[in-house]
Amino acid sequence: MKETEKVIEELIKEASERNFVESVDLVINLKDVDMKNPNNRIKEEVILPEGLGDDVKIAVFAKGDLAERAKKMGVTVLSEGDIDTLGKSKREAKKIAREYDFFLAEPQFMALIGRKLGQILGPRGKMPSPAISDIEGMIERLKRSVKLNTKDNLTFHAKIGKTSIEPEKLAKNFEAIVDKVISRLNDGKANIRSIYLKTTMGKVKRVAI
Repeated sequence: MKETEKVIEELIKEASERNFVESVDLVINLKDVDMKNPNNRIKEEVILPEGLGDDVKIAVFAKGDLAERAKKMGVTVLSEGDIDTLGKSKREAKKIAREYDFFLAEPQFMALIGRKLGQILGPRGKMPSPAISDIEGMIERLKRSVKLNTKDNLTFHAKIGKTSIEPEKLAKNFEAIVDKVISRLNDGKANIRSIYLKTTMGKVKRVAI
């Protein structure tokens, strides 16, 4: 992990001054994996030890008490009427699919969401998870999570945090994602060609596996 920390420190140090806080992303290149076989594709939710905090955007389809509790957690709440509205506008549905990282929904809305928004959310791996009574716990967990979805690509990206986070903490998030990827590969590390780290608009640096 020390080498990863060093690379992250260099990335942050070399990053130009911006009018926004840049993200730190890892890029993983796989090899000798048949991505035409759906069983070899990686689609996982990884809980990061140091989390991403408010950088994770969550929307909840809910009403009544569950909706009020979700609002208090600082997430966006969408109603049954919003489902219908989005279902009539592919443009707006695609926009909201891009905007939010995770969706939750009361079980009573799941079938309606499937009919109205399934074609938009499904292929993007963003169909809602059922919102249970412990909505607060679910939201807190998602704020510490990232989604991995290789689809049929040998190269994919994942966010490990912001440049404002200490390199040691970013390195722990990096390790959690890489460990998850390795655990899903038939030949483990042997299926990884290379790993790189980069900031949003900065240089790319290779990290030893």
